[in-house]
Amino acid sequence: MKRLPGLILITGLAVSTASCSSSPAGRAFNGALIGGTSGAIVGSLVARQPTTGALVGGAIGATTGAVVGLVTTPEPARTSWF
Repeated sequence: MKRLPGLILITGLAVSTASCSSSPAGRAFNGALIGGTSGAIVGSLVARQPTTGALVGGAIGATTGAVVGLVTTPEPARTSWF
């Protein structure tokens, strides 16, 4: 049971790395996946009630990760002057 948070974190990072995409939606998804996974792990370890902490931490982490993923998306390069 003690190894479960580490396993979840490694799985989440592996899935997000495998599903890398250059589209803005892909970056938002990856950010939400990483943020939700790490938020759930931290929330379950810090809170008095691990289940509630994991749910709240995962929701906050996923939302924050998606926003960061969208904000850090570079604008596409212009291909013409018009």
